[in-house]
Amino acid sequence: MSAFESQMALVTGAGSGIGKAIALNLVREGAVVGLIDKNLSSLELVREQADHLGDRLILFKTDLENDQEIRSLAASLGQRVDGVDILVHSAGVISLGNIETAGIDEFDRQFRINVRAPYFLTQVLLPLIRLRKGQVVFINSSSGLRSRAGVAAYAASKHALKAVADALREEVNGEGLRVLSVYPGRTATPMQVEVFKSEGRSYVPEKLLQPGDIARAVLSALSHDRTAEITDIHIRSSRKWD
Repeated sequence: MSAFESQMALVTGAGSGIGKAIALNLVREGAVVGLIDKNLSSLELVREQADHLGDRLILFKTDLENDQEIRSLAASLGQRVDGVDILVHSAGVISLGNIETAGIDEFDRQFRINVRAPYFLTQVLLPLIRLRKGQVVFINSSSGLRSRAGVAAYAASKHALKAVADALREEVNGEGLRVLSVYPGRTATPMQVEVFKSEGRSYVPEKLLQPGDIARAVLSALSHDRTAEITDIHIRSSRKWD
């Protein structure tokens, strides 16, 4: 029997990229998965790709920039499930720009989606996660460990997300909850298509990490016996893309 059989998992940003890959891998391993994304049509496409397992997917159209929609999501879950085993924060945005010229509105948007949303969503769902001694996963970025020119706002938001995850781990480990941060390098996702375009680079997805690479690493970490906790995963492509 799979380690995830009948577990209740929630994945933000499940309509594409890494979130989608994690969600599909979880449902194929027997979990019931709540797909969270602001684009309902994207979620419906994910359900179609789950083939005959689509009945184990629950779609939650939720705008993570909207506090009331996050509260409504938590209230709906409280009525439908008796606990949450896994919460994966995969939703995120990026906007490139030098500090001198980048718009402050884009700075605020990246912090709202990349930091504030996972902070608040974790806060409102923590009672349900505690009921199952669950696990929380933060899909961070290599930029969350090392910044560079042109990504100051994004990197700052990802550094902040690391701080949230590290603090949460210290707060809940004693109750049997586990917290994992994942720091992928460039991954073949719709986000990276736009990043490469902004940088004036040729996008060759075969040279990048694949979403499935991240998904397999995450599921492996989550399936370990409770005698162990993997706190951080650093993963990069084995091929040179630059």
